[in-house]
Amino acid sequence: MDRWQGMRVFVRVAESGGFAGAARALHMSPPAVTRAVAALEAAIGTRLLTRTTRTVRLTEAGARYLEDCRRILAEIEEAEAAAAGATARPTGTLTVTAPVQFGRLYVLPVIAEFLDHYPEMAARALFLDRVINLVEDGADVGVRIGALPDSGLSAIRVGSVRSVVCAAPAYLKRHGHPQVPGDLTGHAVIGRSDHAAAWRFGPGRDAAVPVRPRLTCNTIDGALAAALDGRGIVRLLSYQVAPALAEGRLTRLLPEHEGSPMPVHVVSPEGRRAPAKVRAFIDLAVARLRADRRVNPEADGPKGPPPPSRRERA
Repeated sequence: MDRWQGMRVFVRVAESGGFAGAARALHMSPPAVTRAVAALEAAIGTRLLTRTTRTVRLTEAGARYLEDCRRILAEIEEAEAAAAGATARPTGTLTVTAPVQFGRLYVLPVIAEFLDHYPEMAARALFLDRVINLVEDGADVGVRIGALPDSGLSAIRVGSVRSVVCAAPAYLKRHGHPQVPGDLTGHAVIGRSDHAAAWRFGPGRDAAVPVRPRLTCNTIDGALAAALDGRGIVRLLSYQVAPALAEGRLTRLLPEHEGSPMPVHVVSPEGRRAPAKVRAFIDLAVARLRADRRVNPEADGPKGPPPPSRRERA
């Protein structure tokens, strides 16, 4: 196996955290991946990975070599792209993952626009309310809400969301508006089955308020529907209730007590080395999401694609 392919396999093992995940991503057998890494270690004369029955970790030399490999592979692919022509169009199938409702409301329109731009492309929308491993699950691009762990993903921030307390005008007309978080104990509350027994607010302002929901739903759509029907006060993320707030079907409560915003990022595992389809989709998604005030409160209206953004390492 040539040195370039050995580097490629080593990088994928390091990024996926194991030989099995790298094998799936590279469409190779696990033994072939193991042999490729062993051959690379033999060629350079040092151990790059520490293997146990459960984990694979980079050695100190492996961590330094990983960054060099990423740079070298990126330069090779950029040189090949330049030789082939910078106008190469995206091809193949693109897989995009996002939280279910965020995906339906904000990512799906971007996918549709992307497919309109590139009729030869196909796309797979993988909307899940859990974080997946992009490499192991075969996703090209993801949208993540909240702080990012140190995962080695390339990330571009596109906006932020908050936890929002709200209720239907009809409910508030019957029961009144809570003025401080502590007032919630006297109201009908709609809960989520995966939420804690207390709602936390900004520090020093009734930071944690115990809630006993009269109605508990296991889905966002269920909790939202109950709130729209005037069944009580609900707490959801701002993007989940943005359409209902804009239409006046829900009223935002206690805005001065809301906690810190949570960032929204577009992430991918390959950064500059991503194929044309991924780079094209990320450019479009970043432009559209940053221009949407429901995702990016600082947006000042629709814009065209921005200049290339600095890609952070997540």
